Amino acid sequence: MDAQRRVAAFVERHDLHADPAYRALDLESEVGEIAKELAESTDYGASPTDADVATDELGDALFALLALADSLDADAGAALEEALDKYERRIDETGTAASGE
Repeated sequence: MDAQRRVAAFVERHDLHADPAYRALDLESEVGEIAKELAESTDYGASPTDADVATDELGDALFALLALADSLDADAGAALEEALDKYERRIDETGTAASGE
């Protein structure tokens, strides 16, 4: 069972259904918690080699992202493959994965 299906089963089992707008806000909140931990662990950039984030915070963000994908009926694995292909093309064409925007 892949991660997205595991999240969907968990949401179903615990009746945690939510619309995509709520899922997006939850994802933003979880990513914000990661950013806060990184800012604090590095003394707001003064010690970048001290960067640290609790794995459960990464897991919370991953759960939120997979729940969002599921609420949109999007295949997260296919979306990742599409993104990787896009980055490969950019690197081949420009030498960087950045969008240049």
